[in-house]
Amino acid sequence: MRKLDFEGIYEEYFHVVYLYMTSLTGDENVAEEMTQEAFFKALKAIDQFDGSKDIRAWLFTIAKNTYFSYYKRKKRQAVSNFIEEKDEDIQFVHHLMNEEKAFIVHRFLHQMAEPYKEVFSLRTFGELPFERIGQLFGKSAGWARVTFYRARKQIREYMEGMDDER
Repeated sequence: MRKLDFEGIYEEYFHVVYLYMTSLTGDENVAEEMTQEAFFKALKAIDQFDGSKDIRAWLFTIAKNTYFSYYKRKKRQAVSNFIEEKDEDIQFVHHLMNEEKAFIVHRFLHQMAEPYKEVFSLRTFGELPFERIGQLFGKSAGWARVTFYRARKQIREYMEGMDDER
């Protein structure tokens, strides 16, 4: 693609990326700022886009990564989602609070299959409600909830296995 095409891409896809960001953030002002940032990143990387995938999917990936980066910069804590969980989940929270164990969780997370990895990340790091996650996947809030708990169970079992090896 030539850089001259970027203006057309911007005009055609800005609104859908903005709506996606609004669904993630729930805040129109933040969504607009993050959409602008995502398109800036896309502009810088447009020469790397080879056209083998849908441009919209590529833009959504950049937007999603921009969203995660935004909350990382704001130092949101993943642990806050788990505070109200059952007593059996306390061990899991301790894993996330411990820097070394948090790194192990992140490493395992990168190996997880989809949609578990993305649902877990959206819920934990993006702090999205199950309703929003379900909407992103075209599924129900119940599906998102079950997928999240299954992902968390996989992580918990992995961490317990790591503890048993020590």
